[in-house]
Amino acid sequence: MDYFLQQLINGLTLGAIYGLIAIGYTMVYGIIGMINFAHGDIYMIGAFMAIIWFLVFTFLGITWVPLAILLVLVLSMIFTATYGWAVERFAYKPLRGSQRLAALISAIGMSIFLQNYVQLLQGARVKPMQPIISGGVAISERADGFIVNLSYLQIIIIVVTVALMIGFSQLINRTELGRRQRACEQDKTMAALLGVDVDRTISLTFVIGAALAAVAGVMVTLYYGVIDFYIGFLAGLKAFTAAVLGGIGSIAGAMVGGLLIGLIEAYWSAYFSVEYKDVAAFSILVLVLIFRPYGILGRPEIEKV
Repeated sequence: MDYFLQQLINGLTLGAIYGLIAIGYTMVYGIIGMINFAHGDIYMIGAFMAIIWFLVFTFLGITWVPLAILLVLVLSMIFTATYGWAVERFAYKPLRGSQRLAALISAIGMSIFLQNYVQLLQGARVKPMQPIISGGVAISERADGFIVNLSYLQIIIIVVTVALMIGFSQLINRTELGRRQRACEQDKTMAALLGVDVDRTISLTFVIGAALAAVAGVMVTLYYGVIDFYIGFLAGLKAFTAAVLGGIGSIAGAMVGGLLIGLIEAYWSAYFSVEYKDVAAFSILVLVLIFRPYGILGRPEIEKV
């Protein structure tokens, strides 16, 4: 039971990171009906920005950990949001009125471009970072010495994720931007006729999604302590799977899907072969889509005639 509880903690932590990335996928799809396959690479850029800013602050002598993490989070979100805006402006906006296949090819091309762009700037070698936050809370201890540990970093990741989810839900439901996003999701043409700046709303959606991906990038850098230019591909693929599993277009579904993917990976790695944890996650996705094609919390699309 103690081992089960430890894997629950690990799975929730990993799932929270996937959920933050998945929100960006589901936001863009909800408004423009397109999958932003470059979103995983935006998350990768956020991870690199985290390491760069930690090095800068160490050089400047800013060593108080809470202040350093807060500054890194804010600056990484700003810089990564700028990348998200640039990607939308140059790769997607010119193709907004074209066929979906053209936008899909552009998204894949932008993903490849960002991977090689970071590889050329930062090199192909992995980038390690010394642990910044250590220690934790021992929840229970067995007679054989096995300790169920909840690290301080895991607490931070879960608390930050919950806070961002609450804040983002309030943004969508109670602000003018949220109303514009919901209007564009329902009918972009009618929203434009009623005075909504559709282009600006879509750009802000990319910016917000990129900022959330930056938070995930900072968290994964602190959690694992090593990154490379290729981490965005697999993480982006799993976050996309989480968005589809939870119900593409649903913010709550993206987080639920992320948590499920994280728990599946954690428990499969613990009780079965770790090499097949990705197979298990994608197999669950296939089963869900067979019996519930629109995802766990998604709604079936009604075609307007």
